[in-house]
Amino acid sequence: VFLTAFFANKLEHESKHCNGKGFQRQGSSCFDRVYTANQNCGHAYPTFLAVLWCAGLLCSQAPAAFAGLMYLFVRQKYFVGYLGERTQSTPGYLFGKRIILFLFLMSVAGILNYYLIYFFGSDFEIHIKTITSAISPLLLIP
Repeated sequence: VFLTAFFANKLEHESKHCNGKGFQRQGSSCFDRVYTANQNCGHAYPTFLAVLWCAGLLCSQAPAAFAGLMYLFVRQKYFVGYLGERTQSTPGYLFGKRIILFLFLMSVAGILNYYLIYFFGSDFEIHIKTITSAISPLLLIP
């Protein structure tokens, strides 16, 4: 919520700075960059929330929470990078994509574990939690 409020505040500030009157789409290239970055971040949040909840509920909460916090920092880096040159936002975008992939793989592992329990009676939950806990710090590597 704070991150979205920050994005909206930057958009409002840039809108007032460039146009002098409320929110208008047409403005300077700086306003266009802020507007586009805000839209990109807003469109990415439903996917992020879906995989975050699935990973936390189906696999392991601690690594999912860690990856979620990392994703929020990465989106901040993406947004601020997008305000400069567009090439500055690329590392934040790629890093965020890697975190989403990690959360997705955690979700898939949790679903596979559920079906292994259901059909074969074998539970690999401890192994999956150990692996995800060991892999989650690797998300810090750029």
